[in-house]
Amino acid sequence: MQIHNKELKLQEKERIIVGLDIGTTKVCAVVGEVVGQDINIIGMGKSPSSGMRKGAVVNIESTVESIRHAVDEASIMAECEISSVYVGIAGGHIKGFNSHGITAIKGEEITPGDEARVIEAASAIAAKPGRKTIHIIPQEFIVDEQEAIQNPRGMTGVRLEAKIHIVTGAVSSVGNIVKCCNKAGLEVSDIVLESMASGEAVLSPEEKELGCTLVDMGGGTTNLAIFKGNNIKYTFELPLGGQTLTNDISIGLRTPSNEADHIKLNHGTCLREKIKKGENIDVSGMGGREPKKLSRDILVDIIEPRMDEMATILKNEIHSNGLENAFPSGIVLTGGTALLNGIEEIIESVFNVPVRVGTPSNIGGLKEVVNSPIFATGVGLVIYGSQSSHNREMGKLKKTGLSKFMARIIQWFRDIL
Repeated sequence: MQIHNKELKLQEKERIIVGLDIGTTKVCAVVGEVVGQDINIIGMGKSPSSGMRKGAVVNIESTVESIRHAVDEASIMAECEISSVYVGIAGGHIKGFNSHGITAIKGEEITPGDEARVIEAASAIAAKPGRKTIHIIPQEFIVDEQEAIQNPRGMTGVRLEAKIHIVTGAVSSVGNIVKCCNKAGLEVSDIVLESMASGEAVLSPEEKELGCTLVDMGGGTTNLAIFKGNNIKYTFELPLGGQTLTNDISIGLRTPSNEADHIKLNHGTCLREKIKKGENIDVSGMGGREPKKLSRDILVDIIEPRMDEMATILKNEIHSNGLENAFPSGIVLTGGTALLNGIEEIIESVFNVPVRVGTPSNIGGLKEVVNSPIFATGVGLVIYGSQSSHNREMGKLKKTGLSKFMARIIQWFRDIL
């Protein structure tokens, strides 16, 4: 990889952070520079993706090539060498669930060691063969039945409890993503749940505090995360996305997949009232057949039922877990499918809550380059990386004699505060 500015290397400049979004339809690399409390976007690269299916690698060489192309493009724009990345992960293999742990307080006051032990107790359920823990997110602590404590250190008590949210993924799927990055010459700084990263980019502090649902609609998957009290309360992965709509259109109009995707992007809509009377679209035929003109109404007949189905599945998932009142701030849509005409209205009609499309905010630099829901995950990974002091804190914690696992879960908690 060519170095365009030898003075600016990621291994030497900790203020440069790269987010890598490896999606089903695209790979996107976003380069951010941290200046004080601000993040300036200084580079972006994008490449079509053909080696992924529903968040999982199905062709390593194709995925590696897409990663290299996107990273090279971002490297040229940012004028820096890219050697490490924060990588997003999603897909049907991702599972999120809540857990609860209890431990006795050893001394007079609660210490970081007590925090680590109670979180380790709550996390024990996640240790299953073939699964890898991606995130352990503390939600609240309970000291002798006193609930809703965010920071128990220094408090006195007899019993300490912790409520946490655990996100796990298939070991093989996580390993394949890391392998692709390594083969592309990149070190993986961390693996981050995509909806968690997107939330960093598009949600306001007020939405996270009061309660908000983020729906990240990618090409292969739709990822849901419920934020409340500045924490993630619930996550869910739906293995349907924009590519599902493309396949439906391809079959319904009997046209090649690339033509179906073009039609979806340029003429697709969820609402019949968005279509002018008598409006037609040109559709290429399969196998060299003559193109044909079809009413644009037929797109609504294909897209609207599928979007209604996807929204209903998400709604039923939320209601089945008793979380229907957990997001008074409404729903924020992001990801490439969030650009579909009429999507806000159809999601709002299913959930009966306010809906908006979220784009990356609170960034500077080349912000107009990433001013789209398509880049929410990439920008969010940069923000996540800028907030992480993992390496520095791990160095401190190792000196205390704590285990690597306990040190890591303490840092997870500190990052949430």
